[in-house]
Amino acid sequence: MIEIRNLHKTYRLNGISKVIARDISFTFPEKESVALLGGNGAGKSTMLKMIAGTLEPDSGSISSNGTISWPVGFAGSFHGDMTGAQNVKFVARVYGVDTEDMMNFTKVFSQLGAHFHLPVRTYSSGMKSRLAFAMSMAVPFDTYLIDEVTAVGDASFRIKSEAILRERLENAGAVIVSHSLEQLLRLCTSGVVLENGRFFYYARIEKAIEHHNYTMQGNLPPWMR
Repeated sequence: MIEIRNLHKTYRLNGISKVIARDISFTFPEKESVALLGGNGAGKSTMLKMIAGTLEPDSGSISSNGTISWPVGFAGSFHGDMTGAQNVKFVARVYGVDTEDMMNFTKVFSQLGAHFHLPVRTYSSGMKSRLAFAMSMAVPFDTYLIDEVTAVGDASFRIKSEAILRERLENAGAVIVSHSLEQLLRLCTSGVVLENGRFFYYARIEKAIEHHNYTMQGNLPPWMR
């Protein structure tokens, strides 16, 4: 369970303020996959970073009674001079996961072949994304934070990625950001629309998508007029 209390976050750039969170209080349902919807710039990725603990809010708090993943597939924290294998070993030790099991799973799933034992700085962006996703799936979490992650790789890798993600979500919750509404319908049962710094929660994902679509057209949903 993830609980947000009185959360505030504002970005200021070139004298312009953008409110990401405006006194948000919300509890994500336990072991439920929740879509996080909103227009470009609404603050979805920022919200995931705050939940993950990699970005501090201006005020308020976020707490959990379970383990929360880093944003799944995030490749920005790799050490470029270390090999893919060495990066995996490091993460395994940090999270207390069996090193050999995580190494074997990540190597096979990422399909990096011999590149797995080469420095990450030699990888293409796609190779880094495949390594990052495989590492994320190798560690069991109570809640996964997912930001457009299954869009990486070719068609076969995307299908494989969504399949294992669905398998993980049978026993865990998730907060999922995706531009693919079809994917959100497949993976999520409920949804939150982030709009003007506020959360609008819907127990049915279809209703959340309906609200989102009205917002994208510059309209309020009929039930909010």
